[in-house]
Amino acid sequence: MSIWWSLHLRREAASVPLARRLLLGTMETAGVDPDVSYDLSVALSEACANAVEHGGDTAHGDCSQAYSVTAYLDGEKCRIEVADSGPGFTPERPAPPLAAVPTAAPVPVPAPAPVPVSVDAEQGRGLFLIRELADHVHIGNKPGRAGAVVSFDKILKWRKDAPLMAV
Repeated sequence: MSIWWSLHLRREAASVPLARRLLLGTMETAGVDPDVSYDLSVALSEACANAVEHGGDTAHGDCSQAYSVTAYLDGEKCRIEVADSGPGFTPERPAPPLAAVPTAAPVPVPAPAPVPVSVDAEQGRGLFLIRELADHVHIGNKPGRAGAVVSFDKILKWRKDAPLMAV
């Protein structure tokens, strides 16, 4: 079983729950375990919220108001990628340390040691949560273009009555 979808969304807060609901609906219909679905939906929400907040370069007159979300449920794994058209990770805004070395895009950016964030902080914990909820995380810049890319994957567990379970 293989399912994939891609969205081109406006950089507005209302787009975050839309992407989350689509992912949850897809995984529920396919028969993915609800706990795994929930973890991935929280990680997706955090990545989308980052794209909405940081994904445009309005300082340089760029009115890019969109970002993309692509999800792949393929066999035993789900991979999600969120890409924006903002400035990406720069020396002023470095990418956090990579959890794994990517085999393709995104382009890794060196980063300093992570800064501890309080559990009740309103900002700064999104990438931390993504790392905790996913099995593999890749964070970097789009190769050859402006923008950041956050991709993550997780091994799927299936309900016993899963209609589209991988074989």
